[in-house]
Amino acid sequence: MEGKRSFVFVFGVLFTFLVFSFSVSPLTAVGAEKIYRMKIQSGYPHGDLSMELLKDFAAAAEKRSNGQLKISVFAAPEIVPTDQLFDATKVGTIDMLHCGGTFWGGIVPVGEIEFGVPYGFKITEAKTPKESVETIRKFFFESGFVDLLRKEYSKHGLYWLDMHTYGEVPITVATKCIQTCEDVKGVKIRDEGIWTKWHNMVGWRGTTSVAPEDTYMALKLGTLDASQWDVSAITGMKWHEVAPYLIRGMENDTAVGHILINMKKWNALPDDLKEALKGAAKDYWNITFEAYQKETQVVENMVKTGEVKKCQLDEDCIKKHAEAAYELWNELAAKDEASAEAIKLIKEWRGIK
Repeated sequence: MEGKRSFVFVFGVLFTFLVFSFSVSPLTAVGAEKIYRMKIQSGYPHGDLSMELLKDFAAAAEKRSNGQLKISVFAAPEIVPTDQLFDATKVGTIDMLHCGGTFWGGIVPVGEIEFGVPYGFKITEAKTPKESVETIRKFFFESGFVDLLRKEYSKHGLYWLDMHTYGEVPITVATKCIQTCEDVKGVKIRDEGIWTKWHNMVGWRGTTSVAPEDTYMALKLGTLDASQWDVSAITGMKWHEVAPYLIRGMENDTAVGHILINMKKWNALPDDLKEALKGAAKDYWNITFEAYQKETQVVENMVKTGEVKKCQLDEDCIKKHAEAAYELWNELAAKDEASAEAIKLIKEWRGIK
């Protein structure tokens, strides 16, 4: 009898365990899933709008993954300076980076074209800003350009996740009004990548030597006369306080940024979490578009009140900038096979010979 009672007791315990296992709530089951903690650093400092919006990308990733993806967000240079960000992500010190391809043009030449060559992403036929940026996104994903980018970044151990918009770029602020190419001569302007050469071709004195976080003081002290960025140069980093002139006539409808992921970290993710990250990145694309449109209106209101003073380049100077831009496109195409293919795709898309 004792043995029988022991058997009944053990059977009862096992039965209770099985019933509990099958009746456990979905929330408990999800909670038992592996949590993936990741770090993303932007190439931009606090005050840059796209950087501040990265918290929304992280929130979207957590929501889409049912809490399995936990992404910590950092601004430049909280973990590493911007010029070390590419390598830090490549070796896995940081899991993901948020920046623009023009910053890596010396490493991945096609990144310059991805970011936006001068006058390359100006969609004259678009009736609205939304139509313009969606036309550009469609080009990236339907022309084969994204496949080309992923191939080139993969050579450096990085996965190109998705694109985002910075609104109209460049937003150029200056310490004086600039309207003609005579006004341009000798103006010291902070820029990025090939934009430096482009500016120099027209008479500016372009430089990449001043970090974004140091630009306010450089403009104030006269180390710089002008700087380009996106609209958060004014609304976030307040450069207009020391450089109140907004120079118009050189801008694309958008510049394109990216999120790159360490390839080993990407490959280690389950497929459903890869899809969650892709979905979050698309959410971030929409978030950046809406936010930059609102900030652009803020700047327009500042122009109306006189807090920012708008200066328009004349037609002759715009023409000279355009001629220099197309010359630069051809120089970029000669850098490597990927750049040649990218320029070919853009020329076919825009109908430029």
